[in-house]
Amino acid sequence: MPIDPYILLLLGTVGLAALLPARGPAADVASGASTAAVALLFFLYGARLSTREALDGLRHWRLHVTVLACTFLVFPLLGLAARGLVPVILTHPLYQGLLFLTLVPSTVQSSIAFTSMARGNVPAAICAGSFSSLVGIVATPLLAASLLGGSGGGFSADSLLKIVLHLLVPFLAGQLLRRWIGGFVTRHKKVLGLVDRGSILLVVYTAFSVGVVQGIWHQVSPARLGGLVVVEAVVLAVMLLLTWYGGKALRFGREDRIAIQFAGSKKSLAAGLPMASVLFGAQAALAVLPLMLFHQMQLIVCAVIAKRRAREAAEVSAPQSAAATRTAVGTGTRSG
Repeated sequence: MPIDPYILLLLGTVGLAALLPARGPAADVASGASTAAVALLFFLYGARLSTREALDGLRHWRLHVTVLACTFLVFPLLGLAARGLVPVILTHPLYQGLLFLTLVPSTVQSSIAFTSMARGNVPAAICAGSFSSLVGIVATPLLAASLLGGSGGGFSADSLLKIVLHLLVPFLAGQLLRRWIGGFVTRHKKVLGLVDRGSILLVVYTAFSVGVVQGIWHQVSPARLGGLVVVEAVVLAVMLLLTWYGGKALRFGREDRIAIQFAGSKKSLAAGLPMASVLFGAQAALAVLPLMLFHQMQLIVCAVIAKRRAREAAEVSAPQSAAATRTAVGTGTRSG
């Protein structure tokens, strides 16, 4: 199978963060740039989508319930099942981090980007990711406090404010300005599409830099790290298969199944990091290690899947377009 250039970019970004992580003032700049990139991404999606499309996505309640069930029910059940791997494969701190990973809400920006790349239902992905983030503000701390035995729990008004400012406000601004800039955005769709991928690369670099600076890679042995990677690969594979074939069993269309697969099988590093700092305190660095690894893994695997779905869609549409052309030519000939 040919190597996807975007996968090489992802791996290169991880390597860059490992060799030259953002530190001190540079880390603040990288964090601010990442936040700005996400806001720009949502602004552009708001400018691309008509109000009618956005409302249609909002009404798709069956899809949103399916994504929420995968995120906050199926994922935690897999996390609890992994308890049997302690201490043979996982240490107790690594297991706590793995369980916390299963409680984090879904990603937003990368789920939307991959859904768009795979020619799925982008409006539904936007709504599903946003709903997951909002529900996760309450659900993740409560589930963590219950399943991990923590007493912190809860959420802050600042977290809610950040979600509103970084995600919803830019999207609504794009919707409001669509009347004037919608044409420009449509004409430059390919160029602006680089923002989708660029934002993911920036988020990867910023997040990985934090882990490198905190030195979490020196707190686990290579054998334990390898075991954790294998366990997470199994969890990701189970969720990808379950969301894809489960969507088929629930009689969702292909575009909806794509949105379910990408929104229902992924976890948000951006949401998980601040929550972990509150729930785990001084142990937060080691607790987010499973989330960081899973985050990189899901981006790489989903990039491959998105490309495959796009090729499948192109292969299906090509014969249909050819048939439509032959029909039109035949009709014109008979008319002549």
